[in-house]
Amino acid sequence: MALSGAVRAARGRWARALSSARVAPAAGTGDTIFALCSAPGRCGVAVIRASGPGSAGALRSLTATPAPPPPRVLALRRIRDPQSAESLDRGLVVWFPGPHSFTGEDCAELHVHGGPAVVSGVLRALGRLPGLRPAEPGEFTRRAFAHGKLDLTAAEGLRDLIGAETEAQRRQALRQMEGDLGRLYQRWSHALTQALAHLEAYIDFSEDDNVEEEVVARVDVTVRELLRDIRGHLRDGRRGELLRGGVRAVIAGPPNVGKSSLLNLLCRRPAAIVSPMAGTTRDVLEVALDIGGYPLVLSDTAGLRQATDPVEREGVSRARARLCQADLVLAVLDATSVPPAPGALGAALAALEPPPGTPCVLVLNKADLLGGHGGSPSAAGAQGPPATLLSCGGSPSAAGAQGPPATLLSCKTGQGLEALLELLAQQLAQLCGDPLSGWPSLTQSRHSRHLGACAAALERFGDLGDSGDLAVAAEQLRVARRELGRITGHVGAEDVLDIIFRDFCVGK
Repeated sequence: MALSGAVRAARGRWARALSSARVAPAAGTGDTIFALCSAPGRCGVAVIRASGPGSAGALRSLTATPAPPPPRVLALRRIRDPQSAESLDRGLVVWFPGPHSFTGEDCAELHVHGGPAVVSGVLRALGRLPGLRPAEPGEFTRRAFAHGKLDLTAAEGLRDLIGAETEAQRRQALRQMEGDLGRLYQRWSHALTQALAHLEAYIDFSEDDNVEEEVVARVDVTVRELLRDIRGHLRDGRRGELLRGGVRAVIAGPPNVGKSSLLNLLCRRPAAIVSPMAGTTRDVLEVALDIGGYPLVLSDTAGLRQATDPVEREGVSRARARLCQADLVLAVLDATSVPPAPGALGAALAALEPPPGTPCVLVLNKADLLGGHGGSPSAAGAQGPPATLLSCGGSPSAAGAQGPPATLLSCKTGQGLEALLELLAQQLAQLCGDPLSGWPSLTQSRHSRHLGACAAALERFGDLGDSGDLAVAAEQLRVARRELGRITGHVGAEDVLDIIFRDFCVGK
């Protein structure tokens, strides 16, 4: 009887401790919702989806048929307004009975012609049916999460896949949507859940023969291994976030070296005003580019110098501020003005005061003015960029054999453009990494935040475990598990209880 009471007490304590971490299902999941699921505007085919218990009735009403078509089979039907019986379109319909659908509920899709009048007519007809309402933003995906079809990381991957503009972004988003990141966190969560359950069983039932003395040592080993893996995962250089949002590159340099011309050359349009007058650029101009399949958000800035005009001074101040936020710096210099003295190239680069540790590419513009002499020794030495990516913050004397990657360019003739694009693609690949190799990358700042809190709790567990206060140490494991669960949205008391009673057969 005493053991049964202890079991009931443990179950109640676990339910109270962990039920607050559960993620509530979407409100109103008993409703039937509908929305246009393809992009708005004129198109060949528009997809309208309905999800919920009234989907089958809505499909029957709009097609005037006694039953939906066979599941997951496209059927050609005339689509009518159920009130007026007016024909709206002739299109394809498909029926997805739950749980084998995107949302896990009964779903119907109508593939109609994409003219605005057709789409609005079908949506109005659906809206007049009893029990149906327009979907809220993201509600289909929220219902898929509530019914276990997606975890939060997969839902984020789906959103990123829809917004992907480059090949590398598509690869990363597809990998996350297919569950690679979620499975990694679920594996860690399972290991932590098992360790937590074993420790809790030891605390509550250590006097019972079903619980071994070595449990605490095994839990400690598991926690140390998990902490090592999480720390390694966090040390990814923000690769996933950079790939998802785009690498923020800043074109920086003195006035009249060709910064705006470089921006126009890279985006292949006259995005920035180009003038022989120094100080033409006063504000920050930003364009998004696809370089070698990687996203680049490129900013043109004012020339860096001691300005006297108050408007230009504000432009230089904004340029400095943007430079401090850069993930990559394109330092532009006039190839004809670099002195041939040793270290002159590094000194010219250091004069721009790029942020220490920020990757940098040195662009020596106006190569067409060098003539057939190959230019100054410093400029000529810039051809054939080093394979290693060094920070802009290196000493001026190091710029040469060990300086940042550099290339000659003529914005006027386009000479050296291919070499620059290849160099940029290399640096972007190094910053973003290969989205298909190794562990899936962190793509959201919230992932890093929750993983950091999880790692901190595991560190506290190690400190408390050494002091022998197992009850307080177990609380740190609960905190760590809750932080992991907040990433995927999967946290529940029953998982821990199942392991306690399965692995130790307590109360059998």
